[in-house]
Amino acid sequence: MQRVFKLNERNTNVKTETLAGITGFLAAAYLLVVIPGLLAAGGMDKGAVTTGTILVFVFSSLLMAFYGNLPFIVGPGIGGSVLVGITLASNDGIGWQIGLGIACWSGVLFFVLTVFGLREVVTRSVPQSIKLGLTASIGLFVAVLGFRNAGLVLANAKNNSFMLGDFTSPGALIALLGLMIAIGLQARRFPGAILWAILIATLVGIPFGVTKVPENIFAMPHSLEPVLGHVDLIGALNIAFLPYLFVFFASEFFSTMGTTLAVGGKAGLLDEHGNMKHINRPFIVDSIAAALGPVVGIPAATALIESSASAEAGGKTGLTALAAAVMFLLMLLFTPIALMIPKEATAPALILIGLSMFSGLRKVDLDNFTEGLPVLMMVMITLIANSFGTGIAGGLLFYIVIKLVAGKWREIPFSLYILAVPLAYYFTTLVKH
Repeated sequence: MQRVFKLNERNTNVKTETLAGITGFLAAAYLLVVIPGLLAAGGMDKGAVTTGTILVFVFSSLLMAFYGNLPFIVGPGIGGSVLVGITLASNDGIGWQIGLGIACWSGVLFFVLTVFGLREVVTRSVPQSIKLGLTASIGLFVAVLGFRNAGLVLANAKNNSFMLGDFTSPGALIALLGLMIAIGLQARRFPGAILWAILIATLVGIPFGVTKVPENIFAMPHSLEPVLGHVDLIGALNIAFLPYLFVFFASEFFSTMGTTLAVGGKAGLLDEHGNMKHINRPFIVDSIAAALGPVVGIPAATALIESSASAEAGGKTGLTALAAAVMFLLMLLFTPIALMIPKEATAPALILIGLSMFSGLRKVDLDNFTEGLPVLMMVMITLIANSFGTGIAGGLLFYIVIKLVAGKWREIPFSLYILAVPLAYYFTTLVKH
């Protein structure tokens, strides 16, 4: 373990890494329900994509563990599943086979750009203030997700805004109980505080009807046959689908970059400039996962923001990702156990993690409006668009515009001028689609 994962070098141990991996697994386990549900809405076989989702989690996280040696859980993202299952298949009438083809080509493009080092160039050209602010931006996204999963915050369809939920509902009460337990244990520096809070909230949720106890804890995995290899690569090359490809690519690109830097910062893996050593390794992993995932019916595999739960629990190496991968592998046979963990039980973890990620704002020069305003715009766009990938892209675009208007064009890296063109196109296509 020491030789493979360099535990001493990163000041960690097997116990901490294992607990961190289990904590991250529990935080991401809800995706085993959400991802198949989104893809099934587009006509895909739910049982098959459930098996595919687990296999993508296992393969991708193992690759991150042994090649990247980073505490990132890699799996299918919600954004890509919404694009394939809801936007393309359900709303626009484009078959999910073509949607998977678009996702596959996006992954291939990811891989090519990564191999040639272009993704690292883009990441390193991001201004320091944006790098510091994106942690807070993602923290806001995670915290809001936690409040929504807890039922404490709801979406008001009438005026397209947030509204308070029912704090006396069983789900909200369970979430608040879990939050209090997590706070109490963390304040006392109890090992695995978030993990214990999730487990206790899950158990307490049983008599409240929040936690659904399965009839059987054991179940054979569903066959992949209905989705295996059903990727329409040729049909996806239709020029009419280019906007979808770009939206797919841009949103996943900035989401992955943001997650990598934010979780890496939480794990103490960034240097004084906010850069990560060997950052191409996690990029290689998620690009391979994004390209191969559609083969088993799963689009847009990426490093997940739920990895922040692992980092918060002390995860610093690939052993964390290995532990999470083992847990997901067990779910092939014990899927009912993972599915019984309610989103209300994991909500406190997301709320606390989101709060802890706000600390990056303290290092942003908010007195300099040309540095502070783009960060504010990034945070606001993340909240409004409900996408931290879109928020990061928006923050970069506003950084360029504000610096130009203020006459400080010399402070803009040349690579950002080039990046401004696809960023502007991205926002145009985002509004249209």
